[in-house]
This record gives sequence, structure tokens and C-alpha cells, in this order.
Amino acid sequence: MRKEFKNKHAAVEEAAPEFIEKVVHINRCAKVVKGGRRFTFSALVVIGDGKGNIGLGCGKSKEVPDAIKKATDKAKKLMRAVSLKDNTIPHEVVGESDGGIVMLKPASPGTGVIAGGGVRAVLEAAGVKDVLSKSLGSNNNMAMVNATFAALSKLRTAEAISAIRSI
Repeated sequence: MRKEFKNKHAAVEEAAPEFIEKVVHINRCAKVVKGGRRFTFSALVVIGDGKGNIGLGCGKSKEVPDAIKKATDKAKKLMRAVSLKDNTIPHEVVGESDGGIVMLKPASPGTGVIAGGGVRAVLEAAGVKDVLSKSLGSNNNMAMVNATFAALSKLRTAEAISAIRSI
């Protein structure tokens, strides 16, 4: 009886889609109280399936694993699709959010992801293999990730643009 239950449970786990989960930043905040310091943590997590769907979540808790779990759950709820062309992006794009400005350019096959920090995490989670990027504004992690999301949401494939123009 017990073996059957384990096999059913394993089948349920296999049916769940696999996500690429990247913890971009963990911030520790201290509140000074009478007895000492109370620490809380916030986690910034990017999640994607490697096929053009990505999500972003931020979670806060008194412990790091709980903050990461909350951020991951929020990211799964806020998943959205991104237009990709083979292993790169269809065209050059600039994204802005708060003080963060990110420029993304398509690259030839074999170039790799030329990006740093949060931008790299977002692009790898989305499934982009070849891209060039440049940070033009703030280097704040949240601003960079949001600017990258803004840039990726502006992307359109040639087929999508021709379909819009033909209507």
C-alpha cells in the first residue's frame, strides 16, 4: 500500500513543469529594539521555463528560506510570455524602470549572454542564449530586473508585427 502512494506522488511531481529559479538578491534589514536587533529578510527571485515565459517576485520574511518561497510563489503567479527568435531576441530594445535603464541587442550564435547581475538572471530564465546588454542607469537590483522585464515585454517578432499591420 505504501509503495503505491509513493509512486502516485512521484508521478504528480514529474507532471509539474520544471522552472529555472534564480535568486537575484537577498536583503537583510535590521530593526533595533530594547533587547537587541531584529532581522528581517527580503528576497528578489526570477523564475522562468527557458522557453520564453518569465516571472518576478519579491518576498519578505523573518527567515531567508521563507522569503525565497514567498518570492517564488509570487513569481509563478506573475508569469508572462516573451517573444524570442531562436536563441536570441528579435531586435534591439531599451527598457526603463525607476532609475534603471537596460539596453539589449541580439547577438550571433555562440556569443553567449553578455550581461551581469539581475539582467543575466532574467535572460537565462527566459531561455535567451545569445544577447549583448548594457546597463545605462542605476545598478540597483530591483531597478535592473524591472528594466530588463520592461525591455523584454517590448519585443515583437516579425510575424507579430506583420499580423498587426495586415488588420
